[in-house]
Amino acid sequence: MTQNFQKEKNLIRDYYKALDSAQGTDITKVLKNYISEDYIWRGFHPFNEISDAKEVSEIFWQPFRHAFKNLQRRMDIFIAGKNQIDGFESVWVVSMGHLMGLFDNEWLGIAPSRKMALLRYCEFNKVENGKITETAMFFDIPHVMLQVGLNPFPPQTGAHLVQPGPMTHEGLLFEEQDEEIGEKTLASINFMIEDIKGWKHTGKISLVDELRASWNEDMIWWGPAGIGSSYTIERYAEQHSGPFRAGFKDRISNGHLCKLAEGNFGGFFGWPNLTLTPTGGFMGMPASEKPGDMRVIDMYRREGDKLSENWIFIDLLHFWKQQGVDILDRIKKTPRT
Repeated sequence: MTQNFQKEKNLIRDYYKALDSAQGTDITKVLKNYISEDYIWRGFHPFNEISDAKEVSEIFWQPFRHAFKNLQRRMDIFIAGKNQIDGFESVWVVSMGHLMGLFDNEWLGIAPSRKMALLRYCEFNKVENGKITETAMFFDIPHVMLQVGLNPFPPQTGAHLVQPGPMTHEGLLFEEQDEEIGEKTLASINFMIEDIKGWKHTGKISLVDELRASWNEDMIWWGPAGIGSSYTIERYAEQHSGPFRAGFKDRISNGHLCKLAEGNFGGFFGWPNLTLTPTGGFMGMPASEKPGDMRVIDMYRREGDKLSENWIFIDLLHFWKQQGVDILDRIKKTPRT
C-alpha cells in the first residue's frame, strides 16, 4: 500500500520555487500567498518564534537573501508523512539540505567572505487545507562562521566538513512511497529513542554495545558545527555520545512536536526536546547549575533493521546563551583563521 502526500509535497515544492526566486518585499507576498493567518514559524536563535508572514520575511528571509546572493536550494532529503505525536492526524513535509549562495553582505554580525557559502538547514512544514500552518526551520549558523574562518568554540571532537546527503542518494521522495517501509523506519527511530531514554543502560553495558542495539556498525552521525561529525559506532561513542553524557546531568526529555517517516527516512523536532544542566567540559564550556533547553531536529536513514545515518541540528547559540555565553557577541571579538 502506498502513501499519497502528493498534494502536500507539490504545495511545498511550488512554495520553494516561488520563495527562492523572489526578491526583497516580494518575499512577503510569497509568504502571504502560501501560509495561513494563524501561522507559526520557529527558527534557531536569534530568530526564535514568529507568527506573522511580514515579520518572517523582514526578520529572517530578506536579511538572509541580502547577504547570500544567487541563492540555490540544494535538497538532500524531501519526505512527507503523518505526525505520530498527534495520533497521525496532521501531515508534514520535510526538506533538508543546504541553502547556497555568494556570501556578499554581513549576516548576524558575520563578516562576508565574498565566496560561496552554505547554510545547513532542515525544515518541517505542516500543511492543512492547502496552506502552511506551521514551520520549524532549523539551521547551522556556527557552520557558516567556520566557513569564513571564525571559530567561536574550542576544537571540536568530530570532523568539520560540508555534509553530504544520504550515501544511497535516494533521499528525494517526490513520488508516492510504500507505507510499510515508512512504518519500519518509524519503528527503528522509536526503538532508538526508547532505548536511550534517561540513559538507562549507563554503567550496565558499554556505550558501544548499547548503541549497537539501534545502529549499524558503519553509522554516520552528521553533527552540527562546534561538535562535528563521527563515523562508526566506536568513534561516535568516543567523539560525541560519551562526552555528551559526561558533560550533562539532570537530563529531562520534553518530547517532540512532530515525528514522522517515509520510505527509509524519518525524523522529529522539539521546542525544546531536552533540558539539561552542564557539568563542565562539553564543547570546552564550563559547568553550570543552570538548566538549559536544547531545540533539536534529528533526521535518519534506516538500512535493514537499524539506523545508518543521522543528520542533527542543535540550537547551540540558544543553549549557550542560556548559560551566559553569547556566541554571536563572541564572534565580534574572534579573529578569522
